[in-house]
Amino acid sequence: MSDLVGAMITFAKVAEANGFSEAARRLGVSKSAVSKHVTRLEDHFGTRLLNRTTRRVSLTEAGLALYERCARIAEAVEEAEQAVSSHSDSPRGQLRVNAPVTFGLMHLAPAIPDFLAAYPDVTMDLTLNDRFVDVVDEGYDLAVRIAKLADSSLIAKKLAPAPRKILASPEYLARHGMPKEPADLAHHACLGYSNSPGRDEWRIRWKGEVETIRIRSPLVVNNGDVLLSAALKGLGIVWIPTFMSYAHLRDGSLVHLLPDGDDHSLSVYALYPHSRHLSPKTRAFVDFLARRFRRSPWMED
Repeated sequence: MSDLVGAMITFAKVAEANGFSEAARRLGVSKSAVSKHVTRLEDHFGTRLLNRTTRRVSLTEAGLALYERCARIAEAVEEAEQAVSSHSDSPRGQLRVNAPVTFGLMHLAPAIPDFLAAYPDVTMDLTLNDRFVDVVDEGYDLAVRIAKLADSSLIAKKLAPAPRKILASPEYLARHGMPKEPADLAHHACLGYSNSPGRDEWRIRWKGEVETIRIRSPLVVNNGDVLLSAALKGLGIVWIPTFMSYAHLRDGSLVHLLPDGDDHSLSVYALYPHSRHLSPKTRAFVDFLARRFRRSPWMED
């Protein structure tokens, strides 16, 4: 019976990962061991459960009928393990984390050594990129996102607000003048963030209404560090979160424009897969970030 349950759990992981190699990585076993489990399960039921190709696998009709039941078994076993470990174990094991590049470099990079020093039985695999990742499919324990959070199957823990302000360098303003209202931005160089849905326009709430401003961008880029550097060099006006800009606002190298148009819709979130019992290592990191960012200087600006 235990071999059958193990084979069913492995089959569910293969179906979710769309392949044997990725399932093996997630389970921490060899690809051959995964293949043997699936073959054993097919022999047990006397039918093919997966269509195999060189690139991926897909479920047969029988496999689809079995998958949901196997997935529930896998979830129940995982929850049982986590329920016991949450009461008896301190945080341990590898924690896979994904985060945006700029936020990761500025705020996670100095925080992680402190976390790992406090929890020596935890190791971390951190990936920084600015693309959208599927936390479950790509095997992450947790993702840090700066967003106006849409409906999600993930659990979201708000860590800190991430207000955006419209900024420019004193040098740029000396050459081009100070905008007095959002409509003036149409006549300025506004630096564009290409990962934003409205990369060619800024939607600014002003006096109770949302104004849509078509912007002219001498530079469009998918990375906030490049935008910040360009603004500091006087290339144009930028609209970025204060977790990037607070030090430059304080030393005067950037000037806050149109403060009534500040965007307060974004926050920093920790996102993790839905589970009745969160693993101790993930819970420890979420709580650590929440405590650390509660004292963050960017929230005071």
